[in-house]
Amino acid sequence: MQALDQEQEGRRLLLTSVCRPLGPKYGDAESVGYELLYGQVTRTQGIFSPRATHIHYALDYIANNLEIPTVVLHYPSRRELIRELKKGYDFVGISFILATFHRAKETVGLIRKYSPQSKIVLGGYGTVLDDETLGQYGDYICREEGVRFMRRLLGEPEIPMPYKHPLIESRLKIFSAPYSRTGLIFAGLGCPNGCDFCCTSHFFKRKHIKLLPEGSDIYNVIERYLVRDPGMVFTVIDEDFLLDKKRAMQFRDCVLAGGKPISIFVFSSIKALSRYTVQEILEMGIDGVWIGYEGTRSGYGKQSGRPVDELIRELRDNGVTVLTSMIVGFDYQSPEVITQELDALMDLRPDLAQFLIYSPPPGTPFYDRVMSQGLMRDKYVEDADRRWHDGCGFNSIITHPSMSSSQIEGLQRWCFEQDFQRLGPSIYRIVETSFAGYKSWRASSSEFLQKKAAVLERGLRKAYLVFLAGRLLGPNRRIRSQIRELDRKFRAELGAPTLAERLMSIGALGTAAWTALKLRLGIFQHPRLDRVSFRIPEEGLGLWASRIWESLQDEGTCPHFSIQVDLQHAKRQVWVKLNGMLDGLRAERLVRRIREYLEKDQGKLVLDLENVKSSEDEALETLANKLSTYRRRIRIKLPKNYLDHAAQFLFLAQIFRLYRG
Repeated sequence: MQALDQEQEGRRLLLTSVCRPLGPKYGDAESVGYELLYGQVTRTQGIFSPRATHIHYALDYIANNLEIPTVVLHYPSRRELIRELKKGYDFVGISFILATFHRAKETVGLIRKYSPQSKIVLGGYGTVLDDETLGQYGDYICREEGVRFMRRLLGEPEIPMPYKHPLIESRLKIFSAPYSRTGLIFAGLGCPNGCDFCCTSHFFKRKHIKLLPEGSDIYNVIERYLVRDPGMVFTVIDEDFLLDKKRAMQFRDCVLAGGKPISIFVFSSIKALSRYTVQEILEMGIDGVWIGYEGTRSGYGKQSGRPVDELIRELRDNGVTVLTSMIVGFDYQSPEVITQELDALMDLRPDLAQFLIYSPPPGTPFYDRVMSQGLMRDKYVEDADRRWHDGCGFNSIITHPSMSSSQIEGLQRWCFEQDFQRLGPSIYRIVETSFAGYKSWRASSSEFLQKKAAVLERGLRKAYLVFLAGRLLGPNRRIRSQIRELDRKFRAELGAPTLAERLMSIGALGTAAWTALKLRLGIFQHPRLDRVSFRIPEEGLGLWASRIWESLQDEGTCPHFSIQVDLQHAKRQVWVKLNGMLDGLRAERLVRRIREYLEKDQGKLVLDLENVKSSEDEALETLANKLSTYRRRIRIKLPKNYLDHAAQFLFLAQIFRLYRG
């Protein structure tokens, strides 16, 4: 591919997802939507399902590591996309998966109509389709790590890993009310396990690309998130995070050295988990894991190691939430075998469970076998577009040795329903597991786990807000009784709920009813447009601003002092964190850069002094006197015990408003 000349001025890039509205009601396949949990895991749990919109976060990640001015759109409507296209872009990138290929084609049509000069770049796992299929829709196709591809395409010089990691949050709601904020950590791409059905493994040729090569790289990202919100929880995006034991144990060392109790959800395998003690797993901060249960006779290498029943029970007994994924439709399975496998899984009481139909994405060994042996069902042989549309894990698209497509699809629905009816809503299962962890960690000899138990105790009290709804609205009498018993155990261990907690539990009953009404009427089920600009001067935090802050980091770093800068594009805010000993010279440089930014831009600034160990009096005086003009746009974060330190800290607090999160 011929590289394009980066020296051309005025070029701009637009990166976008496909357009909303999405969902079966709008012509999409069963699992297509904006949410992983509600769409593919807790899909039969109704009002009890946790809700969180999942954006195409790779777009923000790529945009954060380019030099070209870029705008990212997540789930625009057609009208919103057209409005953006009319602003004029040299390149437009589209992220899509197989099941949204038909949506990507619609998006291409809009680009060609309203921005015909734009070159189109196709990306995402939908690009497993061949050039013959995709060629007519895009000028360029990305089938590799996206930052490297886009920089090469745009003529920008290659940069080493780790790349600049954006801070991207996912916000979870229960009964329509905010519950938690999750920081996403992009640690790696691809997986060497190579399961025959796995698109992501074979997309990267069974190689693991470490976006964050060292354990310290991962922990550094966590620290940046914790500056924004000390109570944030985390998900590590990596197909089998624990497979690289050296990196994982380095990360554990960082977590223990940092001393901050953290909460992390990871994706892993029986094979990888079996290489660690449960103590080591807990000391990484891991209290949630997604495990591929698949099938008892599926025979994948990742299933080797400890007996799965022993492993899952030990994890849950020690407070680790377990999400299992089971496959329906293996060749060896029959309705009787699926029933037996489900019974065995239900005995393990996973906190969450996913059930997907055995499906063959292009580029996988399973797809090659299906095509070479003529196993694709006739209607999908004749209509490839329908094949991509329905190959989402919720339609049986291949011929099975003993079961019809309707049998397989019916058994999948039955598995989801049985999971809900037998084990109850996942939110109460997770509470039960966390409660077991709290009691285990509290008695641990590990100081880190004792700290985590103390933090968790405050979080566990949130359960008082949802117990009433579960006792009244649970799926059956047995589950409602179990929730009452769990409530009783909480009261015995943590004390009775306060008056405020009792009132909020009544309020939660009201929000549960509101959630039910929204589901019944199909209202408020779609996210609003999420638009983020990178290096767009007229929109703030432009290219010139990026260079100001990058040079500040370079100038300010020395053995006893460092500066971290986080450009929060969506908020039009810059977060500047100072670490170490601040002297007068560096304070002057810092003030000069801050004033340069604030004079040219209307954005906000958070000046984080929490990790300033000591400072010259004149340094803090410089900050106070020379930035006071902009005090309405500046928030400061001071050391927790700042009243015991320099009087200038108190002076700063009188001039600038404190950052409250």
